Amino acid sequence: MNNKILTSVFAMFMLLFISCNGNSQTKKATAKTTTAKATIEIIQFHSEHRCMTCNKIEKLTRLTLKDFPTIPFSLVNVDDAKNEKKAEQFEATGTALFLYNPKTGKKKDLTDFAFMNAGDEAKFQKELKKEIQLFLKG
Repeated sequence: MNNKILTSVFAMFMLLFISCNGNSQTKKATAKTTTAKATIEIIQFHSEHRCMTCNKIEKLTRLTLKDFPTIPFSLVNVDDAKNEKKAEQFEATGTALFLYNPKTGKKKDLTDFAFMNAGDEAKFQKELKKEIQLFLKG
């Protein structure tokens, strides 16, 4: 009797493990597809030690991007040597938020906007959506 229960529990854990592993692979494939369709991206630069406002900007940007599932968001640590070129390209030395079109090279610095509105979630999301739509138009 104990052997049957133990076997059943083991089988359940195996099914759960296989199920979770499959979802992880699906999400990775979806992310690659989403990035390929994107005409713009949002980049947030930050230093190694992030302040509360920097973290809030990231949170609010991610929430806003739920309405734009094809727009990728990336965090770039300016203190990491491997990101030096990208940080120089955007002249970012600390926390900064950019809209960027990798095909045209066009970029819009939203750093001041982000810091000024990080304390007002509704305003931040409304204005960021507006900025994204304007940037997409041209």
